[in-house]
Amino acid sequence: MRKFSKVSVTQDARTELHDKLALTGAEISVNNLPAGACVPFVHYHKQNEEIYVILAGNGKAEIDGETVELNAGDWLRISPEAKRQFFAGNDSAISYACIQVKENSLEAYTADDGIVSE
Repeated sequence: MRKFSKVSVTQDARTELHDKLALTGAEISVNNLPAGACVPFVHYHKQNEEIYVILAGNGKAEIDGETVELNAGDWLRISPEAKRQFFAGNDSAISYACIQVKENSLEAYTADDGIVSE
């Protein structure tokens, strides 16, 4: 049995990788909004924090009434209870990945969890 999964992601509006990669500890989505578009709802979570990476383009996020400008290369972490909505720029599409994990669940980091194989 293979101990890895691989999938290619296209430019669909949203691709959720939970089922495609058989994820067991995180939810990851890849999102693409055309210029001037937005996620059509405000949302928050019960227990999952979200980590966003802006892959291309620019736009903004409205988080608890505060505007956060977003550009390619930016990373953003949002607490579960913060209300958020994402927008592409008026003249620019935006592409971003979102990683959802249970807040305060990380028990070991790379150096603590990794084992050098012989």
